[in-house]
Amino acid sequence: MDMNAFFCSVEQADHPELQGRPIGITNGSQGTCIITCSYEARAFGIHTGMRLRKAMRHCPDFIRVPSNPRRYAEVSTNIMDALTMLTPDVEVFSVDEAFLDITHCQRLMGPPEQIARMVKQTVLEASGGILCSVGLSGDKTTAKYAAKLNKPDGLTIIPPWESRQTLAAAPVTDLCGISTGIGGFLADRGVNNCGDMQHLPIGVLGKRFGNLGRRIWLMAQGLDPDPVKISIPEPKSIGHGKVMPPDTTDPQIIHTFMLHMAEKVATRLRRHQFRAGRFFIGLRTADGWLSTKQRSVLPTNHGADIMELCHKFMTREWRGQAVFQVQITALDPHPADKQMEMFVPDRGRLEQLNQTRDQINRRYGEFTLAPARLLLRSDMPNVIAPAWKPSGHRETILEN
Repeated sequence: MDMNAFFCSVEQADHPELQGRPIGITNGSQGTCIITCSYEARAFGIHTGMRLRKAMRHCPDFIRVPSNPRRYAEVSTNIMDALTMLTPDVEVFSVDEAFLDITHCQRLMGPPEQIARMVKQTVLEASGGILCSVGLSGDKTTAKYAAKLNKPDGLTIIPPWESRQTLAAAPVTDLCGISTGIGGFLADRGVNNCGDMQHLPIGVLGKRFGNLGRRIWLMAQGLDPDPVKISIPEPKSIGHGKVMPPDTTDPQIIHTFMLHMAEKVATRLRRHQFRAGRFFIGLRTADGWLSTKQRSVLPTNHGADIMELCHKFMTREWRGQAVFQVQITALDPHPADKQMEMFVPDRGRLEQLNQTRDQINRRYGEFTLAPARLLLRSDMPNVIAPAWKPSGHRETILEN
């Protein structure tokens, strides 16, 4: 199941005056890059990633709409919850896509095509009138490819026994997970279309990319072995990053951005009862990332502890280079130990203070109660995380 221009569709459903109009979503009223655009805008050649000024040249009637990520997450959650009423085997792939394994519900719900039509109707009702496209096949990769063939509002069926033949003429880079990097590796070995894959030994991909390579070899032939995953694994990392004004060299501004991200990471760790002992801290410059991996004295979910590591990083690594992005990531989040720390007598009081602050911020809004320096933080709104899920540690709205 793949929504059609999801963010724009939500805005057009909520604001009837935008229906049928060429609109595009930007990150707040200050954003200059188009996150996504409606099909009416795409007819003028406007696309995701295009700058607002260029879009206006393509279409003088183009309408910029500030993003409303919490609304999009709300609608997506309603959709995903409704889909689980058809089958419990639902993998939320992103905020606007999901895989459904209907193997076990056909006796109750009917044949696959009938269930696919039920999916479309379920999404329409749960979303308040938003259309989706559905692809039906015998494996995840082919079903996802099928869903994109007839957008918007499509229903495309590729029977499993026709998957290899159907995919044969498709460029390998049309398949989910095959980017230009892997695509270039395959092109160098004569694999441009999926049909070329059968002439490349599976061991070549296995040697270079491991299990992923072996899966790619099967994906191109309509035999993707990856099952629908209904459980969310424990996080391997929890991080936040933010773009700064170009060529920032003022240490006070950089410290403010770092404090902002440190508090974001700490708050998210506490929300899911995690702590971490290793952190990636990085500043992006014109020459690449200036970064380090640092270990705290004890595992922590306290912003001040993370910020102390940032101060050490700035002292040791930063030499005044112009930067335009900051990133802080907890590299080893793990469940917090409920036992009190023997050698940190004030830890219990600190945790009570953090708990109180988190309760206030949940009720009245993020950073209602925060370090004074964050009064100077950027007012650009949050965005939906790429790995967003409707529940658990990935139910996250990120900074941009």
